[in-house]
Amino acid sequence: MAAPAQGPKGTRDFYPEDMAFQQYIFDSWHSSCKKYGFEQYEGPMFEHLEIYTQKSGDEIEKQLYTFEDKAGRKIALRPELTPTLARMAAAGGTNLKRPVRWYSISRLFRYEKMQKGRLREFIQLNMDILGVEETAADAELIAASIDTMRAFGFNQDDFKVRISSRTLLEELFLQSGVERGQLKALYALLDKKNKISADVFSTELSGIVAHETVRKKIDELFSSRTLNDVEQIFGTDFTSLKQLKQLFSLLDAYGLDSYAVFDIGIVRGLAYYTGIVFELFDVKGNLRAIAGGGRYDNLVKLYGGPQTPAVGFAVGDVVLGELLKSKGIAPPQPPRSDLFLISIDNDSYTKIISTAQKLRNMGISCEFSLKENSNIGKQLKLANNARSRFALFIGGEEATLGKMRLKNLIDGSEELVDVDKIEPTLKTRMVF
Repeated sequence: MAAPAQGPKGTRDFYPEDMAFQQYIFDSWHSSCKKYGFEQYEGPMFEHLEIYTQKSGDEIEKQLYTFEDKAGRKIALRPELTPTLARMAAAGGTNLKRPVRWYSISRLFRYEKMQKGRLREFIQLNMDILGVEETAADAELIAASIDTMRAFGFNQDDFKVRISSRTLLEELFLQSGVERGQLKALYALLDKKNKISADVFSTELSGIVAHETVRKKIDELFSSRTLNDVEQIFGTDFTSLKQLKQLFSLLDAYGLDSYAVFDIGIVRGLAYYTGIVFELFDVKGNLRAIAGGGRYDNLVKLYGGPQTPAVGFAVGDVVLGELLKSKGIAPPQPPRSDLFLISIDNDSYTKIISTAQKLRNMGISCEFSLKENSNIGKQLKLANNARSRFALFIGGEEATLGKMRLKNLIDGSEELVDVDKIEPTLKTRMVF
């Protein structure tokens, strides 16, 4: 039986042109993280299953790729990186210099239903700050998330950051008459509110909250469009409300207030969030959330570490890639090599090889036809396929004069270069 021609469902093959597009995304991510003073870290591709069930319950296993290793230990391919970060922070304990400002670009796996912008294998940027309880850390991460998007050329007409607070929601729900035991189910329902019809939402809400007066209070809460609306309905005596006001004030100081909007309906689906939460959405609404994050002050302690305030966000390459392509934002595929060496006559092939090695040792990217005695036309075609910017012709009459012909394959211009001056000439013509 022949092996399948396609990879497993929910995965991707990256041909060189696809890989170039991915590298464009990664290079931009690296640059944005370094601009904000973050340092890179990484963890294992798989973890003990219990680090996920410990925070989310056994039901999470249905969404994971799990297996037993040869010693019978239950292992899971990582579906996200925050638990790994929290575990590492717990292991590092007080030896870690605070604040921690870390980022990672990691491959992740989730066994879930596929849809536009969602696959079972994907790559995700995570940025996190640990050790700062002040709202300034939340503002710094939200600013960083906005700038990772602006680095690609997006602006406030393309995306917005919707901001809320799990703490504020909890306080307002409890004041409205919701029982604490109903909160988990209510958060899960709210997290999918925009993905279901109003009738389905109303039916499921009735199943969670039986009292009609409480449901009316919840509807009133979700009619709020601004923080002032919330104050008029529920009053101002909430610390979480003051934190949100401070956050928006800080984003104004960053000059990014035009990107940020208050949205009481943002709750984030993960149970470990403890405070301010946010999601980045494309304005047209054609895609699921581009990125999201929030505060998770209890997760490091859950894994045996000290109580550690923490906030972070993640953006995946799948939705971002869809958005980039829809906007026509993608660079051309870069050259495979800057220079292609072309043999003019059959006697120059060994000269081609020795010249190539000399140039490579100088740091110049180059290649040549691996078929000896290829005609010049075929070699030029190979140079075009390699997207090389220059071709260097070796042999022929020029060789008897101690020269080589250098051709710019972009504009077609040519020049004769002395053999002993080839290195400085090439370095002048090329940007390294």
